Amino acid sequence: MSSNKQHRLFREAHSKQLELETRRLFLKECLLGMGGLAMGSILGGCNGLFSGSDADIFNAANPLLPRAPQFAAKAKSVIYLHMAGAPSQLELFDYKPDLMKLDGQDCPQSLLEGKKFAFIRGVPKMMGPQAVFRQRGESGAWVSDHLPHFATVADEVSFLKAVQTDQFNHGPAQLLMHTGTPRLGRPSIGSWVTYGLGSENQNLPGFVVLTSGGKFPDAGKSVWGSGFLPSVYQGVQCRSEGDPVLFIKDPAGMDRDLRKASIDAINEVNQLSYQEFHDPETLSRISQYEMAYRMQISVPDVMNINDEPAYIHEMYGTRPGKACFANNVLLARKLVEKGVRFVQLFDWGWDSHGTDENLAIDYGFVNKCRSMDKPVTALLLDLKQRGLLDETLVVWGGEFGRTPMQENRDGKKNPFKGRDHHTEAFTIWMAGGGIKRGMSYGETDEIGYAAVSGKTTAFDIQATILNQLGFDHEKLTYQFQGRPFRLTDVHGKVINEIIA
Repeated sequence: MSSNKQHRLFREAHSKQLELETRRLFLKECLLGMGGLAMGSILGGCNGLFSGSDADIFNAANPLLPRAPQFAAKAKSVIYLHMAGAPSQLELFDYKPDLMKLDGQDCPQSLLEGKKFAFIRGVPKMMGPQAVFRQRGESGAWVSDHLPHFATVADEVSFLKAVQTDQFNHGPAQLLMHTGTPRLGRPSIGSWVTYGLGSENQNLPGFVVLTSGGKFPDAGKSVWGSGFLPSVYQGVQCRSEGDPVLFIKDPAGMDRDLRKASIDAINEVNQLSYQEFHDPETLSRISQYEMAYRMQISVPDVMNINDEPAYIHEMYGTRPGKACFANNVLLARKLVEKGVRFVQLFDWGWDSHGTDENLAIDYGFVNKCRSMDKPVTALLLDLKQRGLLDETLVVWGGEFGRTPMQENRDGKKNPFKGRDHHTEAFTIWMAGGGIKRGMSYGETDEIGYAAVSGKTTAFDIQATILNQLGFDHEKLTYQFQGRPFRLTDVHGKVINEIIA
């Protein structure tokens, strides 16, 4: 070989070496790599189930393997039903006969001074309950006639009547309820749960999201995102109409064997990349490719409601082949039955400003109640008859409440009856999963404006959900940006009063 050619090859090799020794590579490789440190922080939250480098790699490469909680759990899975737009507690669960006496009167200044509202300006009129209430079951819980089916299972739930928030706009309030902050970038509660517990079914995602109402929540997909947690823990959105997951079918000309061969080839490259750079996100990608392949068989089966018996369709009020809330509720039962850890339902359309008929508290809101009443009742009864309610925590609620006064947008009376956003008090209920039956905790004043006892927050609800799953909310953490983060940040207490 000539001297010039040797020099050229040497320069090329040296250039390649310099290219690899970039600052980015240095950060990844130093001290076994920042990726290794990140993996260590992941594994640090796994309660010491694995030890040693080989076990660490195995665990990181199989992030949804079931893991033991920190202490004995009362629930194995969660179904969270979020009514996006904020249903009015004053027409459903928080009966205030004294408010009817004030109907049509000017709102007292004491309720307006120093307060922030989304749309109310000037002096609005008070508005009495736009529903008929009755006490239900042995517990005597007040439930309105808007929910005749749910009234029959009121003894199964614990009502939280004095939930508060500090966010009066939909997007930030939804983020706070599901991620512990009104700002973008934090993991959702479903992601925290699957990070802590993994999943009992390796052929299905650990965290599944179902949406209805025709639109996403105002906060968008961030309410089921994984934030700074590895992306394998983010919610997987499924659909009740058409293919349950986009691109789940093989494209024309590709059979299942060819799909598997292509995934194997991709993951071989990913494995080589991980061995060189030790980036834990690469292991997440490997896991996600494998999961996607397995989902091609498992998801279409579990997401098919056509084979359910006729009495189940009647019970839930489902509409096979259509996109509707009832279908999603039935799917939620099927998913937890198959071992999915966290199922999140978002039903859009619960805003009730009174700016048009669909947003009227005495029309559009009533229609939403009708579409929700039967399937949610069926869910509780169905879980109970299958022996699943004791181990499945069901949560129902919105992002904030509704005002006792009628909304007057820009100081003018709205064309239909409606209520503005309200942060001072609203109602959320829980059932199953070790929660007391027939319980009401917290109380609002005589017009439902402010909480007077048993005040709770989004952080308290998050802490309670994690507690029922076997986690101390202060100890389920993830190292990020130099400090341990948790779902409840520096807030939250378990609501022991409703725990059986």
